[in-house]
Amino acid sequence: MDLQDQLKNLFPDHLQKDDVSEEKETKDDGIWLQDNPIICKYEKRKGKPITILEGYTGADEDFKKLAKELKQKLSVGGSFKNDTIIIQGDYRDKIMQILKDKGFNVKRVGG
Repeated sequence: MDLQDQLKNLFPDHLQKDDVSEEKETKDDGIWLQDNPIICKYEKRKGKPITILEGYTGADEDFKKLAKELKQKLSVGGSFKNDTIIIQGDYRDKIMQILKDKGFNVKRVGG
């Protein structure tokens, strides 16, 4: 008698449910998708252009994974600080396309 049979004997009225949660599901790479858009904006710091992504409400580890993947795909430097991703250079269009392909809702702010 396996565990499932024992549980059926203990709780005969219990109905098994699928593992599909009612929240927004995660993608294959395990990054949580949110309903609110991620803000993608452009700034210049010390005369050099940067792209800033903010507004992610999931876990910090997921946002760090996303930062690492973006930096690798674009072959640029960047960092993750204070719940924001900072990418060196003006890559708003490319970043927005990558995020849309992953299923994120992205909003462009500024110029």
